[in-house]
Amino acid sequence: MGGSGSKSKGFWPFSGSGSGDDAAKDGNEHSLARVRSFPGATPFVFTRRSSLFFDEDGDLAHEFYEETIVTKNGRKRAKLKRIQKNLTPQGIINLDHPCIHVDFPVILCEA
Repeated sequence: MGGSGSKSKGFWPFSGSGSGDDAAKDGNEHSLARVRSFPGATPFVFTRRSSLFFDEDGDLAHEFYEETIVTKNGRKRAKLKRIQKNLTPQGIINLDHPCIHVDFPVILCEA
C-alpha cells in the first residue's frame, strides 16, 4: 500500500526535534506520548481516501464496464469495455475503527 508522502514535505508529527540524542536524554526510545512538534498529534488514523467511484447513474464501484457487441467474420461477440470517463471519486471516508499510522515508529507487540 502506498505511503503518505508526508515525510518528504517535512511534515511529520511523530519525529522528534531533529537531534539524534533525544532518546538518550529521555531514557525511553519507545514512547507513545512523545510528540514534540505537534502536541495534538495522534498515531491513529480516523479517515482515509476511498478507492471507489460514482458513475453518472450514481452507482458506486471500483471499476465500471460497458458491454459492447463486436461483429467479426459474421459472428457477434460481446466484449467488456472499461469506462474511465465521467467518474467521480467518493472522497474521504471515516473509518469504523481507528487504525495505527503505517509509519508510526513504535513496536506494539514483541512475542
